[in-house]
Amino acid sequence: MAARAAVHAHTSHNHRACIDDALATARELCGARGVQLTPLREKVLQIVWRSHKPMGAYEVLDELARSHKAARPPTVYRALDFLMAEGLIHKIESLNAYLGCIEAGAPHSGQFLICRKCGATEEIVDPRLETALEAAAARVHFRPERKVVEISGLCARCGK
Repeated sequence: MAARAAVHAHTSHNHRACIDDALATARELCGARGVQLTPLREKVLQIVWRSHKPMGAYEVLDELARSHKAARPPTVYRALDFLMAEGLIHKIESLNAYLGCIEAGAPHSGQFLICRKCGATEEIVDPRLETALEAAAARVHFRPERKVVEISGLCARCGK
């Protein structure tokens, strides 16, 4: 199976539809799992999806505070933890920031291309890479608990 990538922020696409799809998927998954996607959690998810650039927790808090005056860091961190646990967002460790998941609900590891110039980040899903990582770990009798690949470089637009 070939690798799939998220629609890049620099390409022409209907970003509103992108956000709406992510929210609809989140509602469906949470409903099926019997977990609550509260209005606050949904708002945090919407904020994270507003850009194809990872957002830090305090950036999310600043945005959230516009509509939820009582929002505090623990509120945001709890919402982000819930969204990560449900597979709706990813944490980009190297940036200490969060990004919406293009494969919400599907088991997969995190594979990300991060533009060091503009910050745009794409999630890629390549089962061959996932298989290769699992095989490499098995050869040395290592049991991965979390697999995340972050590749820094220049996106198509910035690399011109």
